[in-house]
Amino acid sequence: MNFPLYIAKRYLFSKSSNNAINIMTLIASGGVIIASAALFIVLSVFAGLKDYSLNFSTFVDPDLKLIPTSGKSFQWTDNDNASLLNIEGIVAASKSIEERIFIKSDNKNHIATLKGVDENYLNVTRIDSMVTKGSWITPNSNEVVAGWGISNNLSFGVLDYLKPLSFYVPKVGKGQATSIQGYYNSVYVSNVGLFNINEELNNNYVFSDIKLAKKLLNYKDNQLSAIEVKLKPKANEDAIRAEIKTAFGNRFNIKNRAELNDALFKMLNTENLAIYLIFTLVIIIALFNVIGAIIMMILDKKKSINTLFNMGTETKTIKNIFFLQGSLMTIVSGLIGVTIGLLIVFIQQSFELVMLTPDLAYPVRINFLNLLIVLATIFALGIVASKIASQRITSELIQSEA
Repeated sequence: MNFPLYIAKRYLFSKSSNNAINIMTLIASGGVIIASAALFIVLSVFAGLKDYSLNFSTFVDPDLKLIPTSGKSFQWTDNDNASLLNIEGIVAASKSIEERIFIKSDNKNHIATLKGVDENYLNVTRIDSMVTKGSWITPNSNEVVAGWGISNNLSFGVLDYLKPLSFYVPKVGKGQATSIQGYYNSVYVSNVGLFNINEELNNNYVFSDIKLAKKLLNYKDNQLSAIEVKLKPKANEDAIRAEIKTAFGNRFNIKNRAELNDALFKMLNTENLAIYLIFTLVIIIALFNVIGAIIMMILDKKKSINTLFNMGTETKTIKNIFFLQGSLMTIVSGLIGVTIGLLIVFIQQSFELVMLTPDLAYPVRINFLNLLIVLATIFALGIVASKIASQRITSELIQSEA
């Protein structure tokens, strides 16, 4: 039997004759339990927020988006389209055009992004389910669907014929635009629906048929801004990316849903790191109690330590006893804390006790990597704290009781 480990377990799980030391030990253990549970819960919340953001973006973002590596547009032929659709794992592909435009309604103006899409767009995304008023656009028409933010800024509604909308785009090669006539392409449109997705899209995007966008921008028939692709549910994204690269060379940058929302995910990752560091600091503070509890235990067990020393136990072995005691305390407390955190996250997933809105539960997700991060943090810091505390033992301290 490992002698230091045996003594360490006896010291850890047996009550001291000094009640103050028992209370100190419980406080130290409780601090580690609470801190580890809180860290795991917070990391699970951020994992849930990432999933929620990614799932929410499925309404407007495709599985993959092909963007030209140079310039704002590219030529796309029927052969290109056939080559793309022949790749195993691709369900549908949609052509789209995006450009900044001026919107005029009565005497009000607004700068927005016009996105022209073809009839396959609804097979690639679920944008039509986010139209909360009116309906989606009819192919080959001058109908548009605007965000609620644009509607509020320009004070127009659905099928509001008393307030016609005009779209304007500067003509290429006309120099500085000083007047509308001669410097802008324009088109009159009818808004048939309003979508509500998020503040950024609501305030900046208008959807139209792709032919209307081509007419306004003077694009050629085969000229596009992007190709948006839907994959089969369990398709191998990396393999499909490689096949697209093989078929089209370096013509396109290929972005998935996370890469299309990289600013959001960078923000979430930064916040996740900041919260992790803050709660790690809380754990470090809690481990000061562990150091204090071990030192108090050392002082309380001076007679026993002296007896062990007189029986031939080396100072190094006695240090190892209290190092193992502190390590066991943090490991057991960390495991209890993570178990409590797992239970709380599981209850939230199953019963949705905490709500963001009356209809939306706070998103959480149990992530095995987060579990490892919390345990590794607790164990590593606990070992360091135990090492610091065990260094309090010296030959002079042991023999002072002789």
